[in-house]
Amino acid sequence: MKKRFGLVIDQERCIGCEACSVACMQENNSCAPLIRVKTENVDQQDTPEGRFPDLKMSFLPLLCNHCSHPPCVDVCPPGALAKREDGPVILDKEVCDGCEICIEACPFDAILYNPEKEKAEKCNLCVHRIDRGLEPFCVICCEGQAIHFGDLSDPDSEVSQILTKKEAILLENPEGVEPSVYYCPPRAPRGL
Repeated sequence: MKKRFGLVIDQERCIGCEACSVACMQENNSCAPLIRVKTENVDQQDTPEGRFPDLKMSFLPLLCNHCSHPPCVDVCPPGALAKREDGPVILDKEVCDGCEICIEACPFDAILYNPEKEKAEKCNLCVHRIDRGLEPFCVICCEGQAIHFGDLSDPDSEVSQILTKKEAILLENPEGVEPSVYYCPPRAPRGL
């Protein structure tokens, strides 16, 4: 069985620190506002939802979902986007012509336009690290150990084990794109 790399993000453990965003920017030599990993609800870090005593805080790291059938790859006129056999959807910046068609096609709003370089940018799941047997940098730097990486096809991998033990969801699965990023939503309100 061929490898299919992906991520499982445990929202129960995400503390909204944005270490994943900073790690990604450092590893890929980018800077704000070109953030490839964005964490939703960080701007309201000290403002829980709900009503006492049922207060709830949760954060949602968002990035490329490295879909099995990525619509961005299908629509890219110059062929700058490609799906690797082991899972990651990668962007060849040398081939990208900056047409922005891929940005419109992505159901997860995970592709950004860099006006300075006039090219698209996106998470590549740190393929330069994966190819050396290392984990993506966001996984390594996650303070809450909320981001898990591994082979979704291997039932013995950490990510597969998490998926069998916890309830996990996809943010969306429009038209069968089959995302490779799963989320374990918080089970109970986080204590304040």
